[in-house]
Amino acid sequence: MLHKKNKIKIIGRREFVAFPLLNIEKVEAKIDTGAYTCAMHCNDIILKTINERQILTFRLFNNSIYQVDEFSRKKIKNSFGEMEERYIIKTLIAIGRKKIKTTISLSDRENMRYPVLIGRRLLKGKFIVDVNLIYTNGINLNNY
Repeated sequence: MLHKKNKIKIIGRREFVAFPLLNIEKVEAKIDTGAYTCAMHCNDIILKTINERQILTFRLFNNSIYQVDEFSRKKIKNSFGEMEERYIIKTLIAIGRKKIKTTISLSDRENMRYPVLIGRRLLKGKFIVDVNLIYTNGINLNNY
């Protein structure tokens, strides 16, 4: 049986991405090789206990409210180099034609230009970042 080899795609410093499981079709993301993990802007994070089960409720940048029962907490270094504890959720991200299962931290990115940050953990082995490009959508350009 032939296996289709996963090709590494060239992407730019900013890309439009989607989160199919969250019903988010198109959002501008900063591709940040200096960051290890991915982060998404949210606020109004509330931890509830319903039927003896912990439920995390949060409002994303698109003003939609989500509830998840699978999440974790992790200490992550923020953009100022300070450690902060964040909630982490598992979801699916689409960059171009690639759909990748990933974890993403929920963070207050109100003062940041882009609501989503894509770190090198997700990029490794899948994408090469060309900082001269933006919005390639994972499509290789003819001049490479």
